[in-house]
Amino acid sequence: MKRAKAFALAIMPGLLAATAAVTPAGAQDEVSLTQLPAAAQDEVPDTQSSAAQDEASQTRVPEADGVGPGSLDRFLEDTRTLRAEFSQELLDGGGNLVETASGTFSLKRPNRFLWSYSEPFEQQVVADAENLWIHDVELEQVTVSPLEGAIASSPAMLLSGDGQVRDGFEIVETSGDGAITWISLEPREPGVDFRSVQLGFDAGELFALVLVDALGQVTSIQFRNMAVNLEIEDEFFRFEPPADADVIGEPVDNAR
Repeated sequence: MKRAKAFALAIMPGLLAATAAVTPAGAQDEVSLTQLPAAAQDEVPDTQSSAAQDEASQTRVPEADGVGPGSLDRFLEDTRTLRAEFSQELLDGGGNLVETASGTFSLKRPNRFLWSYSEPFEQQVVADAENLWIHDVELEQVTVSPLEGAIASSPAMLLSGDGQVRDGFEIVETSGDGAITWISLEPREPGVDFRSVQLGFDAGELFALVLVDALGQVTSIQFRNMAVNLEIEDEFFRFEPPADADVIGEPVDNAR
């Protein structure tokens, strides 16, 4: 159980979406951490220093700008469903590679998603609009908890929620290089498990997400073969625990 929970907690904050029929060619190539925005790399050291706070205050996007830059606006407003393949890297606070993972991701707004991991071991993380299910196939274990409490003010909420991004996040910085735009957000709620999340857009289309957690660990997720606004039935996100699985927790009744 410890392994399943540790892995799920590492991926959940960076669990995620996008906005185009196919990922643009420029985003098809895997992006190494050294190519990620300076905001993501700079987060790894102690970002609580006064210098870091002063710098952040100078780059905060004014509230008058709405929910944020145009790429984020379009993503939040226009993306109803999403399917993609993904690859993921987890680096420790010193920049050392800890773990890699890959699989497929599906999303339907609001509050439905499925992260299906095939590597390094088989696991599903499912949100059915009421519950969050984590299924470790090898360990034959399932954990379930109310979705609202599990993903509140997390990147998962940002990607799968109803688009009220400023309720949970403050846009603190944007940067760009040609068609590539990075948007950095910080959680408004104190005491959450991550410091910031960066969203990468190529020609307005999401292709990457970078999460920096409270310990300075960096989770980088790259999306490919992405399709958006396909028809996906709610039933696709319904999870039934296998008969031989050990189920921990109780689902919310009205989702069953």
